[in-house]
Amino acid sequence: MTYSEAITFLFEQLPMFQRTGVAAYKNNLNNTILLDEWLKHPHLRFKTIHVAGTNGKGSVSHILASIFQEAGYKTGLYTSPHLLDFRERIKVNGEMISQDAVTSFVVQNREIIEKISPSFFEMTVGMAFDYFAKTSVDVAIIETGLGGRLDSTNIISPELSIITNIGFDHTALLGNSLKAIASEKAGIIKQNTPVVIGELQDEIFPVFYEKAYLMDAPMYIADEVFKATVSDKNLKYQSFNIYKKEEFYIAALRLPLLGNYQRKNIQTVLKAVERLQASGFNIHLDHLQKGCVNVIKNTGLMGRWQILSEKPLTICDTGHNEPGIKEVVAQLSEIDCETLHFVLGVVNDKDLSGILKLLPADASYYFTRADLPRSLAAEKLHDEASQYGLKGIIVPNVKKAVAEAKKNAGDNDLIFIGGSTFIVAEALLF
Repeated sequence: MTYSEAITFLFEQLPMFQRTGVAAYKNNLNNTILLDEWLKHPHLRFKTIHVAGTNGKGSVSHILASIFQEAGYKTGLYTSPHLLDFRERIKVNGEMISQDAVTSFVVQNREIIEKISPSFFEMTVGMAFDYFAKTSVDVAIIETGLGGRLDSTNIISPELSIITNIGFDHTALLGNSLKAIASEKAGIIKQNTPVVIGELQDEIFPVFYEKAYLMDAPMYIADEVFKATVSDKNLKYQSFNIYKKEEFYIAALRLPLLGNYQRKNIQTVLKAVERLQASGFNIHLDHLQKGCVNVIKNTGLMGRWQILSEKPLTICDTGHNEPGIKEVVAQLSEIDCETLHFVLGVVNDKDLSGILKLLPADASYYFTRADLPRSLAAEKLHDEASQYGLKGIIVPNVKKAVAEAKKNAGDNDLIFIGGSTFIVAEALLF
């Protein structure tokens, strides 16, 4: 079997949430446990940190991985979905899993794959844990895929659990209230294992408090301890002054991730690092600073307020739910431009009204769709958007939509590409 054949087998044979949505979701850990037993419990052979949350978990995971790398630890990183290459999901010290390793895993484990028919995500988690064990990582940062309690990653016993925040997303699977969603995310809180909560959200704090109490898990609220304020910002990086319990702590902590929302993620990372230090990990301030400034170089993180060109200023961001889009729109409003050109596409299981009501009515829209079954038709998006006063044209695919925006934009205009991770993924191809 070639690598191409292995990837085709995985994409075509296994139910894949990012392509088909709810139909690919498994509401139990049965297959994950069976696959883990078949693989001889690889996750028991390395230390883990578990990261969940509605938004920010990808950035937090990558920043933490970068910090561990700077501290000299051989570091695994498991994230999803991928943008350009399946192998982005599984990295060791920033290097993607090799094509040979992917192919070997499929060939060697095809019997169990065909026997239990795992989902694409269940299989990928098994592959990641197996690869991390075989490459003898010291620690692996494990990002949940969806929720927490029933997520395939939730068989690990981590050194630390992290929940970045809670917002409305995947409500058909996780629940229609913040408390219900929080309850699912709280499923990663383990017995006697510290948990860092990124934001104090009054409505859902009792959910986390009660679960932590039941599990004898020490709980820490990051933004009650650390405050980050922007001290400098340009098109290459932003710097934060850090306060700990209102006392000045770190000056000009530099990060090449430009989203305003990264302020919250940095606060979460700082508290996580403090707890990891207390647990015996040898992480110093120098490692923290280098890990932050080198996060893109060390991990290959893409799609977070990423600047694609400067004339016209072209930005993409993977924010795709109501709280994520709210952050995007707020930051767009800070940029002085003549015309905002907005390349927009969404998947068909999002709360469309919650997203569309947030978008600026004075932008020129290019309604499009990504090349996957779960994408909402551009015509449907256009019709729905018009009810919110959003005006623009229908473009059949992302490549043409971006080209059309570039053709129409002047040097002093702004092009933004987003609404879905998969829109951003396709835009990064060109």
